Amino acid sequence: MIGNTDTNLGSPAASSFRADMAQTKPKRLYQVWKGSNRFFCGGRLIFGPDVASLFLSTLLIAGPGIAFCVKIYSNIDHQNTTWYPVLAVGLILTFLALMFLFLTSGRDPGIVPRNSKPPDSDDASDMMTPSMEWVNGRTPHLKLPRTKDMIVNGHTIKVKYCDTCLLYRPPRASHCSICNNCVQRFDHHCPWVGQCIGLRNYRFFFMFISTSTILCIYVFVVSSINILHHKKDDRHKKGSIWEAMSHDVLSDFLIVYCFIAVWFVGGLTVFHFYLICTNQTTYENFRYRYDKKENPYRKGVIRNLREIFFSKIPPSLNDFRSLVQEDEHIMVGSLTPNLDGDIISSKEKIDIEMGGKHAEESGFSLPEILRNLDYNDLEDNLKSKEEEGRTAFHHFFPVEQKAKEPVQSSTIGNGTNTDEKIDEESSSHQTKPPILQA
Repeated sequence: MIGNTDTNLGSPAASSFRADMAQTKPKRLYQVWKGSNRFFCGGRLIFGPDVASLFLSTLLIAGPGIAFCVKIYSNIDHQNTTWYPVLAVGLILTFLALMFLFLTSGRDPGIVPRNSKPPDSDDASDMMTPSMEWVNGRTPHLKLPRTKDMIVNGHTIKVKYCDTCLLYRPPRASHCSICNNCVQRFDHHCPWVGQCIGLRNYRFFFMFISTSTILCIYVFVVSSINILHHKKDDRHKKGSIWEAMSHDVLSDFLIVYCFIAVWFVGGLTVFHFYLICTNQTTYENFRYRYDKKENPYRKGVIRNLREIFFSKIPPSLNDFRSLVQEDEHIMVGSLTPNLDGDIISSKEKIDIEMGGKHAEESGFSLPEILRNLDYNDLEDNLKSKEEEGRTAFHHFFPVEQKAKEPVQSSTIGNGTNTDEKIDEESSSHQTKPPILQA
C-alpha cells in the first residue's frame, strides 16, 4: 500500500498538479478583468474594445489641422508677420482637440466594481419594490427582486439588478453592452473615441467636441480669408473668386471638409450643452423623456454647469493595478429568470460571463453559492415530474383532475385565498426605501 501511494505521488499527473499550484501567483486586476476593455501601460490606461477607432478620429483631426498649419506657415514672409498669431491659434486648437480626445478615451469612465456573487436574498427581500419579477431562475435558493425603489432628492426612482455584474445598479448607472460594464452616470458609448462616456470622462468629452467645433469654424474662416487674399493679389487682380480657388486647392479642401464636419461636432456640442443645462444624460433623454415629467436631478442651470465643469472628478472605484487572486474574480453570468420553470440538473453546464464559457470546459471552480445547492434533490424532483408526465399520458384527464384536488382542498381547509397570503407575506417585508441625495 505504501509503495502504491509513493507511485501515485510521483506520477506525471501529481507532478503537474503540484507545478500548477506552485505557479499560481497573484495577478493584477486588469489582467483578470471580465469586461471587454483593453488595457495598456500595465493597466494605467483603459480603453474600450473598439479602441482602433481612436486612430481614425486622430487622423481626422490631426490631418486637416497640420495641413492648415503648413498652409499658414507658407504664407509667412519676413516682412509680414500677421500670420504668426493665426498659426499659433491653429496649433493650440489642434493640440487641445487631440488632448481632450485622449483624456476621454484613455481613462476609467466610472466603471462600477463587479460582485463575485449575488447579494444576499434576505437583504434584497427587505427592499420595498412593487415588482414581482424575481431573479431566481438559475439559482433556486435566491429570491431577488428585479427592481427596487430608492429616493433621490425627494423623488422615487427604480434601480435595476444587473445579471452580469451581480449588483443593483447605482442611480443613473447603466450596463454598456459593448464594454460589458456598469458605468456610473452612463451617457452613451461613443464609437469615435472607443470608450463609454460616463461620470469620470464626460467633462473631457464635451471639451473635445466643443474644441473640435471651434477648430472647424476657425479653419473654415481663415481658409476663406486666405482665398480672398489670393484674389486681391496682383497676379489675380483681374480674376474672379473661382480663379482664385483654382490656385489654392488645399484651402478649398479645408473649407469643404470643415463645412461638413462642423454640422456633426457642432450639433453634438449644442445637444450636450442642452443636456448639461438640464442635468440629463443622452441615455435618460432618449429613454425617460424628462420634458414630460419632473427631472429628479435638475438643480438649475448655474448649479448644473458647476456640477459638470467645476466639481471634483471622483476617483476610480477600481484599482486596476492592485494584486488579486484570479479565483476571487470568477463570477457567474446570466442569472436571468427561467421563464419555463425547468429545474436544472447537476450535469447542466453553468454559463460563465455572458454565457460564452462553461465551467466544465474552463476548469473554473463554481462559486460557493452554487456549490451549496442540493442537486440530488433537484434530480429526484425532476425524475418524479417525468414519471407523473408518463402517467398523465396513459390516463389522460383523470390525472389532471387529481392534480387539482390538493390545491382546492388546501384552499377550502385553510379558508384563505392563496393570493391573499402572498400579498400579506410581501407586505410584511416592505420597509422604507433608501434615501439618496444627488
